[in-house]
This record gives sequence, C-alpha cells and structure tokens, in this order.
Amino acid sequence: MNKIVFVDLRKENDLIRKSYLKKLNRVIDRSDFSFGRELKEFEDNFAKFCGAKFCIGVASGTDALRTALLACGIKEGDEVITTPISYTATSLAVAHVNAKPVFVDALEDGNIDPSKIKKAISKKTKAILIVHIYGNPCDLDKIKRIAKKHKLFLIDDCAHAHGATYKNKRIGSLVDISCFSFYPTKNLGAWGDGGAITTNNKGLYEKAKLYKGFGGVNKDFSKVIGYNSKLDTIQAAVLNEKLKNLPKMNKKRSALARRYTQALKGVGDIKALTFSKDCSYYVFPIKTNQREKLKEFLSKKGIQTLIHYPLPIHLQECFKYLGYKKGDFPNAEKHTKTVMSLPFYPFLNTKEQDRIINSIKDFFNF
Repeated sequence: MNKIVFVDLRKENDLIRKSYLKKLNRVIDRSDFSFGRELKEFEDNFAKFCGAKFCIGVASGTDALRTALLACGIKEGDEVITTPISYTATSLAVAHVNAKPVFVDALEDGNIDPSKIKKAISKKTKAILIVHIYGNPCDLDKIKRIAKKHKLFLIDDCAHAHGATYKNKRIGSLVDISCFSFYPTKNLGAWGDGGAITTNNKGLYEKAKLYKGFGGVNKDFSKVIGYNSKLDTIQAAVLNEKLKNLPKMNKKRSALARRYTQALKGVGDIKALTFSKDCSYYVFPIKTNQREKLKEFLSKKGIQTLIHYPLPIHLQECFKYLGYKKGDFPNAEKHTKTVMSLPFYPFLNTKEQDRIINSIKDFFNF
C-alpha cells in the first residue's frame, strides 16, 4: 500500500515548471540574481494581492518579523505581547531585537485571546505580535481597538495566512505591518527560503528597507545597524508564477477541509477546530485526547501526520530565562497536547482522503 505523505509539493510545482524554466533562463541570461526585475514584479504583485501599498521581499519569515520589529522601533527593554502557540520563530524575532516576549493565553481555536491582552500591557509594552494560526484570522477588530487605545504597534505573523481574509479584506493589509514566510510548504511556497513584509505605512516601509539592507541609505552609507536580507531573483520568479494559482489552490484546501470536517463529525472524541469561512487552511488540525495512539495507528497504516505544535513557546528551553512555568497558560498547553494535523495539500485526492478518514474511523471502531 502506498504511503500517504503529510504534504506532496510535486503536482503543484509541476503547474509552474515550464513557465518558470523560461523565466529562469532569462534570469540566467541577465545574471541579475539579486535585485532582478522579477523581485520588483513580485513585490508589486504581492502588495496588490494583499491590498497593501508596499511590499518588501526578504530572505525568510523570521527576517520579516525581525525587520518589522526594528521598523517599529522595538529595542532592548521593550515588551512585545504575543502568543505561546506558534513556531518559535515568532518569539525568537522578538528576542533577536533584545526585547522581551510577553505571552498571553489562547482561545479554543489556537489564536491569541484578545480578552487576555489588556492585562498583559505594561509601561514597557510597545507592540502586539499576533499569529493567524493555521491560516485562521485572529479577531482583528478587538485587537486593533486595544492597540489603538494603548498606542501600540500591531504586527501580524501571516506565515499560515496567504490569501486569508477578514471582513472581505485580505490579511496583509489590515495592521501596521505584516510578515510572511514563503517556506516551501506554505500556501504560497518558494523553492527554498523566502519572506516578505507588507504595509500601508510609508514610514514603516522605508525603515524596514533600511534595516534589511545593511542599514544603508545607499551602498556607500549606512545610517543604522542593519543586516543583509534579500529575496533573490530566482525565488521571486517562482513566487510570481505560484501567486497566479494561489486563489485556486486555497479553494481546493477549503474543499478538503470541509470534507474532513463533515466525515469526522461524531467520530470518537475527535473535534475539528472551528475556523472562520475566511481561513486559508495552511493545515487541517483536529483535537483528540488519544493523539499519540492515533498518530501511531495511522503511521502503521502508511499515513503520515504531524503535530503543530507539541510544546508551547513559553515552555521552550530557550525562553526559560523569562520565568514562565507549566500551568501559566492552560488553554495553550491543553491545545498543544491534543492537536494533530492530518495530511493536507491541494492535490490530496478523494481516494487518499477516504483512506485517511476510514483509517481514523477504524481506530475509533466507528
């Protein structure tokens, strides 16, 4: 029996193979591997896609976060309120600018709990950094009101949310500054690392460009302590081609998610997370108290699953210095103990999905 992998990128990449190779040959002919025309083309196209005025390509999603924080003036001694449910890169970026991550608990769906944010604000708080976990948009209205009232920057980590919307507007244009990862498995994935920042604020755009470009006003004069972070021309060319198909790919993801949700309703103790209709569905997570046993059972059936994320950030060893302990954020801790992600990508076919669903039913003797 063939193994069902968690994600298979080959068919999606085949969609752009011919058109991309033509572009690649042009890049090779010009040899403009950095700052080539495809980069400017992608930045313009992605800004338009998100409904934002400005876009800057960078080397990774982590660099996007770090650059956004620097553009907002976050520095040593400042505090940034954020979520304990995400990849550690979200909070590592805060540490990289010598600021302090301040965590608050999560909601049932894994997103940050807006009602907990206000109590975490101190005189040192300078920003709120949210994550649209699994591609499901946070409650932006509530969070934006808090940020505005307390004069805080609002930054969103959109690594899971390519194409997600909130009240008919695309994520990437709704807060002070937005950060994207183009890691290959993302809804919009490069053929290597890559990231981007989008914003409607010209001042933040100019500062972000400064920091990610050696801190230089030009190649001979550095104004601030910056660093080097580029989205190269070759990756920009890939992203330009994939961006054309992103809405169609996201529709396929939504259809798969609906099918999973309907088929697994009432099966064992499985609970599908309640997501907005505007979710971009980066992955399809379920909750079960029998996660480890189910994961092992499916593995023996040749079905690969993953856990996003097994340990909340406040309990990661690298953040031990912050003084958080087990039990500080019960909702987040329960979430990370019970959530697992099923195989999920646009070209997962009906036969494969049925095999996954029936195997889960077999486990629960349903």
